[in-house]
Amino acid sequence: MERRHFLQLLVSTAIVGHTLSLQAAQQAPAQAQSNAGGSKSPLPWRNWSGSQQSVPAMRVAPRSVTELQELLAAPNHRHLPVRPVGSGHSFSALVPTDGILVSMARLSGVLGHDDSRCQAKVAAGTLLGQLGQPLEAIDQALFNMPDIDQQSLAGLLATATHGTGSKLMCLSGYVSALTLVTANGERIECSQTQHPDLFQAARVGLGCLGIVTDVTLQNTRPYRLRKTTEWLPIEDILATADTLADQHRNFEFYYIPFSGMGFTSTHDLTDDPLSATPALDQNDGARDLQKARDYLAWSPRLRRLILGGYMRTLAREQKVAPSWQNYTSDRNVRFNEMEYHLPRENWQKAFREVVDLVENRFPEVFFPFEVRFVQADDAWLSPFYRRDSVSIAVHRFFEDDYQPLFAAVEPIFRRYGGRPHWGKLNTLTAAEFQALYPKWQAFCEVRKSLDPNGRFLNPYLAGLFSDNTSHG
Repeated sequence: MERRHFLQLLVSTAIVGHTLSLQAAQQAPAQAQSNAGGSKSPLPWRNWSGSQQSVPAMRVAPRSVTELQELLAAPNHRHLPVRPVGSGHSFSALVPTDGILVSMARLSGVLGHDDSRCQAKVAAGTLLGQLGQPLEAIDQALFNMPDIDQQSLAGLLATATHGTGSKLMCLSGYVSALTLVTANGERIECSQTQHPDLFQAARVGLGCLGIVTDVTLQNTRPYRLRKTTEWLPIEDILATADTLADQHRNFEFYYIPFSGMGFTSTHDLTDDPLSATPALDQNDGARDLQKARDYLAWSPRLRRLILGGYMRTLAREQKVAPSWQNYTSDRNVRFNEMEYHLPRENWQKAFREVVDLVENRFPEVFFPFEVRFVQADDAWLSPFYRRDSVSIAVHRFFEDDYQPLFAAVEPIFRRYGGRPHWGKLNTLTAAEFQALYPKWQAFCEVRKSLDPNGRFLNPYLAGLFSDNTSHG
């Protein structure tokens, strides 16, 4: 019997006499396509989870940087606000606009490389999942990757998207240079030596400095990883997590609410031949956890007993593969997410408080909590600015109301000095962000000098930067 069928049998046996009808997952949000000149009539936009949406006046996908420059400089467009959009995997309100929504999807691929420096110049619209093979073909690889590969390069850098590894930075930390187009259509190249302040601001720029058109990444040579996944009691994981984070190239763990169990995931360099053991599908696993919640909500104790007992039967999984094939996985079950990055010395206290709160007040939660380790960097608005951090992410199924849970959890993260992920849900104000970021004012000054009229601001960003711009 397959293990997930075993779990279904356990749950079914426990709820004899109960009946339930479950809804199937909703269709993925429509991805509207537009001509380079923009749609003739407004087309709605929404993000992956459906938590953010808007009806822009125009949706455009320029075929070249020149076309983008002409669009921004056109007199008949100068009155419209502009927001860049990637693949819509952010949950915060960075994208929604009633102005011009600009997709860089037509500008993708590796544009050039420097073998001696192991650097590659990549178009901003390239999806992360489109980079592995082209980089390998030029004897390069990314230092690290997050666990979803559908984000656009510009979008993930704008929000300081990260993987895990106590000695590895978020992806913005590996940017060597970038090019952006400003509100008046000017093209500017920047690096540590060329417009250095703009470079430090634009590495995590929230899309409010200009539109990034290409990025030069500092890479490494291709490498092979052994990925090992192991199910353990959560207390065993917490007792060894900091040590394991320093021992392995990559380390993270997930905790399954109301189970007392979690699983660790480690990556280590290897020359072993490519191989893989049977792995539990994460999407099937999420749906099984949802069913267990729905059937067993009346008895948290029984839910913990059944889930914990089932997870103790799960075998260790291993996979040896090129780095870009081992880091990511498909995420087909949609959710909304809050993620905060905490000083490393505080994360365990915060994590325990979050678990206690959820398991005492929110029996409807079933999505795992995710914990990752990230090295400090020096990008001005990076949540990891000059601080080694541990990221804790809490999720809610996309059909469920996430607000009560996130409102209860956020004060814990904040009390322990957390900085929110820019692409994840949070309620911080401009003053609160300023208190967390030593270079906040410097960023504001660069932003205002490039875009004094606030053309790259939407209502959310205007709320953060309105004191530093003439935008109304």
